[in-house]
Amino acid sequence: MKKQRTRDTLLRSALELFTERGYEATTVDDIAEAAEISQRTFFRYFASKEEAAFFVSRLAESHFVDAVRRRPPEEAPLDALRHALVESWDTIGEAVEQLVPLELHMRFYRVIESTPALLAAHLRRATELEEEIARVVADREHLDVDTDPRPRVVVAVFGAVMRVTERIWSTRDDTGLAALRELTSAYLDQVEPALTGDWRTGGESSGKAVATPCRKTET
Repeated sequence: MKKQRTRDTLLRSALELFTERGYEATTVDDIAEAAEISQRTFFRYFASKEEAAFFVSRLAESHFVDAVRRRPPEEAPLDALRHALVESWDTIGEAVEQLVPLELHMRFYRVIESTPALLAAHLRRATELEEEIARVVADREHLDVDTDPRPRVVVAVFGAVMRVTERIWSTRDDTGLAALRELTSAYLDQVEPALTGDWRTGGESSGKAVATPCRKTET
């Protein structure tokens, strides 16, 4: 319990300093001093301040990946991703609160968007997460992710919507979770019309058939 309390104190101190001073202006020594521990103790818990910065985000991401794995097999991939997102949002708030205040976690996302080093790390991590989810989707659909492009394509589309949502949400006055959920839902509603509709007339696409790659043979 003492180790967990120390870790949580470090996390809260780090996020508070990042949001108040800025990420670049905050050092490991600053975090350690705010948490009233030594620099050596900091490095027992985190390899760097970047690892501390994204620790809570990794927790949220793992909730989402687990939720995707739990979705019913009959759901279409994009539906499964959307429902998994809703499911993980319903549980992640409580999980985050066990580490740091949810409001602090949400405020930190604004820091990510305005800090080049953090944004670069965030986008790199998002790419890695997309690959993990694509493989989960491929397994659900009994596909070979390395020969069938569809799992990576659908996850890339979903990830792009989430990226646009994050960027727009971070510029608004209301940066609460409810506002993010509402904006995400509105943007996901536009995926099919944007991809298949005629933007000039508002009509549907011609619906031409597309060749479907073969599924991987189960063993």
